[in-house]
Amino acid sequence: MELIDSLLARVPDYRLTVQSFAVLVVAAFVHYVGQRVLAHLRRRSAVTHNRYDDALLAAIGKPFGWFVWVVAASWALELADGAFEAGLVDEVHRLREVAVVWVLAWFAVRFIREVEAQVIHAAPGEGHMDVATAAAIAKILRIVVLVTAVLLAMQAFGFSIASVLAFGGLGGLAVGFAARDMLANFFGALMIFLDRPFSVGDWIRSPDQEIEGTVEDIGWRLTRIRTFDQRPLYVPNATFAKLTVENPSRMLNRRIYETIGLRYDDLPVLPDIVADVERMLREHPDIDQERTLMVNFVTFGASSLDFFVYTFTKTTDWQTFHVVKQDVLFRIAQVIQSHGAEIAFPTQVMHLTGPTA
Repeated sequence: MELIDSLLARVPDYRLTVQSFAVLVVAAFVHYVGQRVLAHLRRRSAVTHNRYDDALLAAIGKPFGWFVWVVAASWALELADGAFEAGLVDEVHRLREVAVVWVLAWFAVRFIREVEAQVIHAAPGEGHMDVATAAAIAKILRIVVLVTAVLLAMQAFGFSIASVLAFGGLGGLAVGFAARDMLANFFGALMIFLDRPFSVGDWIRSPDQEIEGTVEDIGWRLTRIRTFDQRPLYVPNATFAKLTVENPSRMLNRRIYETIGLRYDDLPVLPDIVADVERMLREHPDIDQERTLMVNFVTFGASSLDFFVYTFTKTTDWQTFHVVKQDVLFRIAQVIQSHGAEIAFPTQVMHLTGPTA
């Protein structure tokens, strides 16, 4: 009889084992129903104008499933620990806290990524944000989420957050002193993201240095520029704090400014030519009539009568601008020819006198 009692004492409590199994079955049911509900909500949100509900539902799917299974598995382990008396309850609690923290951090990172994509592809005036600014803000938020998750996980394992932060502050001073250039580039990138003198895709140039090309990427340390001869140019971000940067991509118009010389023999028809050229420009479909438009005789040159054309095109595209400018110059030449005049070129007149009788 004593032998039977000792054997039964070693047999686990099967009721707790069954309860553990039941917890896993319920978790599977909750996971299945939850995913179906989320799928239904995603279909409903697809027809709404609110972008953030789409981002929330797209981000929550996988983390929700993991959250259900993490909680269920921890409960099942607690019940199994009660059955087998393994003494793992404290470890299970600690692991559950860490797992929940990381699942929530995973959800936050996914949500930030979805919102980033939404604001980049939004229409202008509806919360649109350029790629560089959106990427910068998203990177900062992801870093904040991950650092917070690491600190909470360390606290769950018994580390003091205050001690970690104090150590991090002292270490940060040492690292900051040793990495001044890196920090300068980091804050240079931050100023670019905040001030936005240029964005990815802009054509920029600097009159201070030989920097000109299209911005391909704005990183935390370097900005990559593709020059017009297709060479990659890597510029440290701290450099832009000391440079004057032009951004032709943000021009409202492009200017045509040309000086044209006529022969001195064409002085009688010069007023008519100037008037007809101005009339042609005011009727030209590609010239911006809201901007300054001037056609005036300006000077008696060494070998020509000079008048200038000052106007602005509607387009800012570099290739289209040159097509428009070419058309304008051809039309000016036609106006000059229609009056029987000619464009001057450098000439010299020599007056020869014969010997006196």
